[in-house]
Order: sequence, then structure tokens, then C-alpha cells
Amino acid sequence: MWYKLGSFVLKYRLALITLLLAATAFMGYHASKVQMSYDFARAIPTDNPKYLDYIAFKQQFGEDGRLLVIGVQTDRLFTKDVFNDYRRLQQQLKNVPGVEDILGIAGAANLVKNDSTEKLEARKVFPDGELDQMQIDSGKAIFEGLPFYKGFLYNDSSRAYLMGLTINKEVLGSHRRTKVVNDILQLADAFGNRHQIEMHYSGLPLIRTQMADRIAKEMKWLLVGSLVLSAVILLVFFRSFSAMLISLAVVIMGVIWSVATIQLMDYKITLLNALIPPLIVVIGIPNCIYFLNKYHISYNETGVRNEAIRTMVSKMGIVTLFCNISAAIGFAVFALTKSAILKEFGVVAGLNIMMLFFISLVFIPVTLSFLPPPKDRHTRYLENKWLLAVLDRLEIWSLNHRRVIYITAIVMTAVAIAGMTRLKSEGFIVDDLPKTDRIYTDLKFFEHHFKGVMPLEIVVDTKQKNGLRKNTMQLFERIDSLSRYISSRPEMAKPLSIAEGIKFARQAYYDGDSSNYALPNSFDISFLSGYLNLKGSGNENNQLGKLVSSFMDDEKRQTRISVSMQDVGSKRLPEILGEIKDRTNQYFDSSHYHVTLTGSSITFLEGSTFIINGLKESIFWAFLLIALCMLYLFKSARILLCSLIPNLIPLVITAGIMGWAGVSLKPSTVLIFSVALGIAIDITIRFLVNYKQEQKGNGQLQQDIVIETIHSTGISIIYTSLVLIAGFVIFCFSGFGGTKSLGWLTSLTLVVATITNLVLLPALLIDLTRKPGNVKKLS
Repeated sequence: MWYKLGSFVLKYRLALITLLLAATAFMGYHASKVQMSYDFARAIPTDNPKYLDYIAFKQQFGEDGRLLVIGVQTDRLFTKDVFNDYRRLQQQLKNVPGVEDILGIAGAANLVKNDSTEKLEARKVFPDGELDQMQIDSGKAIFEGLPFYKGFLYNDSSRAYLMGLTINKEVLGSHRRTKVVNDILQLADAFGNRHQIEMHYSGLPLIRTQMADRIAKEMKWLLVGSLVLSAVILLVFFRSFSAMLISLAVVIMGVIWSVATIQLMDYKITLLNALIPPLIVVIGIPNCIYFLNKYHISYNETGVRNEAIRTMVSKMGIVTLFCNISAAIGFAVFALTKSAILKEFGVVAGLNIMMLFFISLVFIPVTLSFLPPPKDRHTRYLENKWLLAVLDRLEIWSLNHRRVIYITAIVMTAVAIAGMTRLKSEGFIVDDLPKTDRIYTDLKFFEHHFKGVMPLEIVVDTKQKNGLRKNTMQLFERIDSLSRYISSRPEMAKPLSIAEGIKFARQAYYDGDSSNYALPNSFDISFLSGYLNLKGSGNENNQLGKLVSSFMDDEKRQTRISVSMQDVGSKRLPEILGEIKDRTNQYFDSSHYHVTLTGSSITFLEGSTFIINGLKESIFWAFLLIALCMLYLFKSARILLCSLIPNLIPLVITAGIMGWAGVSLKPSTVLIFSVALGIAIDITIRFLVNYKQEQKGNGQLQQDIVIETIHSTGISIIYTSLVLIAGFVIFCFSGFGGTKSLGWLTSLTLVVATITNLVLLPALLIDLTRKPGNVKKLS
């Protein structure tokens, strides 16, 4: 069948190559339209209760992750030149398209009692216009007497100050976010340069935007790097520009098809599927090596180009098909998870790995048919003396030292299993970045001075319309008790809620005396009630009024408590949330209130959990499906056992090294196992298919079959493994820790897999499939 397929490809080569190139041009057009994804809640299934809570919160109160914060630490902020320029900066930032509102010291509002109208009016602490030093000092005294802002806009002990910018949600969901964020940074950096003040930036809009932009840049240079490195290795191996260019053309077409698939399926580029193009390069090159290697061997045997091409297709077609199927399974099983991000990654990677097979099957034979036959220097690598000596040594080990091989494998596996017990499952929002990266260091600045910027939202539902107006003071007391508990925690900032607004109002009622910043008591609530209808005194941009009104829904049924917290990680966060939930159960009777914890911090936790659990499940399914494919291909339980052991051991060793090295299980590192399994099994399939092809019957000794298999596949396996390892080493130069780990850990897994498949697998074949007494020692 495969020999006839080779003849078919040669007979209709013009039609096939035209069709392939036309399809690639079509895919290239769609690849040019692919976009970045700025939605970071898609790791959670849409029917997950936490996801539904988050969506309900956004519909009621708006997006929680829209605050970009700018921080400074200086004792010169309230000097004339600096403060007036700081005010101008705030106004300039407010004029940036996409910035909806700004909350900062320069525009801070104070509540003032108006006895004639019996209302509380919101007035600016600092008057408009250019201020002299006396006006600034006067405003500073008022501002520092307002506990509402303490710990929120400033840290009085460290002289750190914060400005919060609310970014439009439509802008955050589009490519325009990059320009908006860059414009903000440019203006703020200019202020910092003018006054020699170090500027700090954080918040989810900035973190997500800069992370997404880095992903896009990394995808390009990782792709270029993998192509260049593969080209160099191919040129060294084959010493042929034509072989190198054929291989590069195959993987470039595969890359185009993979990016186009993302666009055609209405997906976008994410941190995960951004890895697909360079992975396509790494996975596609072995296809080319095995096809070209078999072509050169066949041409040396026959001396006829077209016959060598037919033999290449007949011998390597079935092998490459099942290798691509196994690699595709390793990725496609992600589509079985409930995470949208993982599903997209699995679908796109699985489909395009299979498309690589068809591209290789058409493009390589057709192109070779138009080229002149290979010269002697192109096939000289088949007689590489160094590699032949290595293969001879492998023969001796497999035949004479099998006990040592087994003992070594058992000891290494035992040590690895001990390391696996040390594995931790923990992820942070920015832990894929180096500790010296500005995103990371600036986040730590805000965690140190303001206890963090990661949003957590607590929604209190009174279960009835206008419920916030009934038992008002009792509800506020409950909210205040919960807020004081939260603010006492070292990893959480002072919460913002209606209760804080009421405290502010009471202080204003008592003429701004900061000692009266507290909830009203039964005595003064009757006097204060008439003043609680805040009015902006003609200022439609009143910050305080907007802030208070954003903390209750239109039906006055629900109110929220907004908390900023540290990036505590997926291990610590559930413990914190559990403790807060226990407190809410104490303060809020479930028969009258329903309290929900939600926000981006929780969706991150839930998303990380789903991705990690999904990847664990995918490894199981990948192993099972690949085992079934191997059983179908070889129809032997013994050979199946021989094939699985050399691939299971590298995964166990990699997991053990992760445990000993302290590399945590997280979305970016659990991916390693499925990737490595899908790729490493290729080596086993190619070895075993050649092993079956070497079996000619007639009472062959088992050792002779194994020796022939080692020599017929060993060189191409070593070459392919070197290309794969080098391809993944490129990932070690990534700016993301998870991608680096993917690079060196997958490379390590492939090194171990190559050794186990060339040393342990032959030994197992000899012992598990031989008949008694048909093995002799090799000296």
C-alpha cells in the first residue's frame, strides 16, 4: 500500500505540489489575521460556579481588574515644583484615551458639612490651579487628617504614594491596550525623570498587557531561533543545502498552517498556544530527518532516484504516521479537559501535528523527484565512524550487561520516585518572570508599601430589594467587623466598602475631626442621617461620590467589599479564602445574607487548579491512547510492555528532578510531561517498527535482530534526538520561567528517553521476546 502511495505521489506530483502550495497560501492569508488574547479567565469552564460568580459580579459591578497603579516613594512630593507637576501628570493621564477615571492625592476629595443645606458636600482637598507652598502644606494637613485614604493612597511611615487609573474595559479587551499602557508609562516616566524620582507600575492591566506583548515577541524569536538552530544542525548532518531547505520548507508550512488554524477556529494567541509554532518546528524536523535518511540509504542500495523515493515512502510512511499520531495524541488529549485555553491548545496542536505528516508526505518526495540524485558527500554521514563506534558499544551493553542496565534503571527510578514526593503544586500570577524583572520588582514594591494590588471582591447579598436600607447600621457593623479582620492580615490591604464611606461621613459631620472616623452610634445616627445623601457641589467628576456609588447595585440589594492583596500563590490563597469564609459565616447569618468571594485572584486560582488537574488527566489519557496505538501497531503485549517502560522511566526521572530541584507543578511546567511523552514515544515507534521489519523468520537469533535494528535506526535516532534536544534548548532563553523549565526539562527527558530506547529497550526485547537459549554473548 505504502509503496503504491509513493508511486501515486510521483505520478501526480505537479498537481499535489500545486494543491499544497495553494492551500498554504490560503492559510498564510488567514495566519496574518491572528490576534492576541487579552481574556485571562478562560482557563475556567464556563459552567464552573466560581466562573459564574465572577461573571455575575462583573455584570453587577463591572470589571474588577481594571486598575493600573502608579507608585512613588519620596519625601519631596509635597514640595511646590514636584506637587504641581504631579497634579499636571494626573490631568495628562486622565486625558489619555481609554483612561476612565483616576484616584490620586492631587484630586482627593474631602467631605464638608453644610449646615444651611444639611448636606455633606465633596470638595477637593487641593484647590485647582497652580498652588504655592502654603496652599500645598494646608492641603497636605487636611489630607493626612483623613483616615479614609490612609493605607489606600499613601503609606505615612514609608512616604510611598499611589495613583490608581481605571482603564476602559473595551480597551482592555483589545489590542489598543498596549498603546494606552505605553502612553501612561511614557507620561509617568517623564515626570520621574524630571524630578529624579523612581516610578513603579503594577495592576492587572499593566501585568497582563506587558505579559501578552512579551508572549507575542517571544513567539517570533523562539520560532526564528528554532529554525536557525535546526538549519545549522541539518546542514552539519546532511552537508546538503537542498536537504536543509526541504526540511525548513516543511516546518515553515507547518507553522503557517498552525497559526492559520488558530485564526480559522476563531481562537487567539495565548501563553499556551503561542508555543505551538516553535513546537511544530521541533516536531516537524524529525519527520524530515527520517524521510531523508531512508531516502539516502535506499539510494545507496538501488542507485535509482525514483525507486529510492518509493522505498522511502513505503518504509517510513507507516512509521512517520504512527509517530505523528502518538505526538498528536500527547497534545490532543488537552482537548478532553474543561479548560478553554487547554482545549484550544490541544485542538490546534493535535490537528497541525497530523497536518505535518501530510505536508511531509507530499512535499518531500515531490521535491526530491525534481532534484538531482544525492552525491557521495550527502550520504557520507551514514558512515560516521564516531557514531558507528557508539552503536557498537550499545550492542555490547545490550547483549552482555543487561543486569547492570536493569539495576541502574531501578536505582535511578527509585531516586526519582523519592524526588516526586517533594513535588509541590503552586503557581503565582507573575512567578514565570525572573525575580529581577521590573514587573516583578514593582509588584513587590506595592506589596511592601500597600499590601498588594491583586483584586479580591466580597459581595454581600441581602436577598431582598432595598435590603441595604433595612437594618442599615447592623449591616454596616458586620461589614466593618469583617473589614477590620481583613486589614489585620499581613497579606491584605484595608478593604474599601460602604462602611468606610459612612465613617468618612461621620468624621465630616464632626467637622473633620479624625478621631470621629468611625461608624455612627445610636446617638448620632439620627442627626447624621440627613447628611448622608452625598452631593458633588456641582463637580460631576467627584471621586468620592463615584467611589461610594460603585459599591452598591441599583436595587440596593447587594454591596461589595473590595480588597487588594498580595500575590500569595495558589497554595496559600485557598487557606486565606477559607479563613475569610469562616469569618463571613460568623458575621453574616446565612438565612438573611449570602456572601460570595470572587474576583480575579479567585479566577486565577481556579484556572490554575483546572489547568494542573486537566494536564494530569491528559497525561493518563495520552499514555492509555498511545498504548492502544502501540498494541494495534505491533499486536504483541510483550512488545507493548517493552515500549512503555523506556518511556515511563524518563517521565518519572523528570518528575523526580523537578522535586529535588524545587520546580513546582504549575500550568507551564505540567505541560512538560505530555509534550515529552508524545515526542519521546516517536523514538520507540521508529525502533520497534524497524525491529519488526528486520524479523525475517528462518530461526533468526534474537540478538542478531536487535543488532541490525540498532544499526539501521541508531544513527537517525541520535540525529533526531540531537535536533529535538537543541530545539527545546532554545526555550531555555525565554523570559518566562515556565517556558525555560519546558525547555531544559523536556530536553532532559529526551536525553534520558534516547538512552533508555537505545540501551534499555534492546535489552528488554532480548529478554522479554526471545526463546530460551537463543542469545549468545558478544565480545
